[in-house]
Amino acid sequence: MRILIAEDDIVSLRLLGSILRKWGYDVLSCSNGSEADQALQGNDAPKVAILDWMMPGKDGVEVCQGLRQRPQSRPVYVILLTARGLTEDVVGGLEAGADDYMTKPFYPEELHARLQVGLRIVDLQSRLADRVGELETALSRLKQLQGLLPICSYCKKVRDDKNYWQQIESYISEHSEAQFSPSPCPNCSDKAGRTQTDSIGPDSMGKEEI
Repeated sequence: MRILIAEDDIVSLRLLGSILRKWGYDVLSCSNGSEADQALQGNDAPKVAILDWMMPGKDGVEVCQGLRQRPQSRPVYVILLTARGLTEDVVGGLEAGADDYMTKPFYPEELHARLQVGLRIVDLQSRLADRVGELETALSRLKQLQGLLPICSYCKKVRDDKNYWQQIESYISEHSEAQFSPSPCPNCSDKAGRTQTDSIGPDSMGKEEI
């Protein structure tokens, strides 16, 4: 799991990066908010970010606000890390879009626990996004079977979008996950039985082959 950290104090940046790497995380370090904001806009952007509040360029709150204003299929989980610990500061940070808030100096054990919470949420969001994608695909397949379907009144073949005629079961199999299990219906079974009886005929009954 890649984690982005943004901190303008070089010593704090290196210390936080060292702690995270010790826990096995891949760390992307940024020295200001503008770098962090740019790094979080890519397709391969980290899904977890630890942002300092006070930074040159853009501060952590501004980065949070920018993230929440942009459409994202899988949002970034943001932990705001700052020395500002007043209640109004905490409320302001969370209202700006941060998912969690920690004050400096922080305890590594607490940060680790909060990261675990964030990673569980990221995993749930990822699985939810995958499920939404599967549902959208299923809905798209269902829509392909809706509307007017040209079918021959004699041979019962269906004309597809490329103006080719094919068996109706082939068409449905290509446009859905339905599978066919051929078997006669009761009416067809009765007709088949009567046809077989008629083919024998009364004249053939009781005659011996000479």
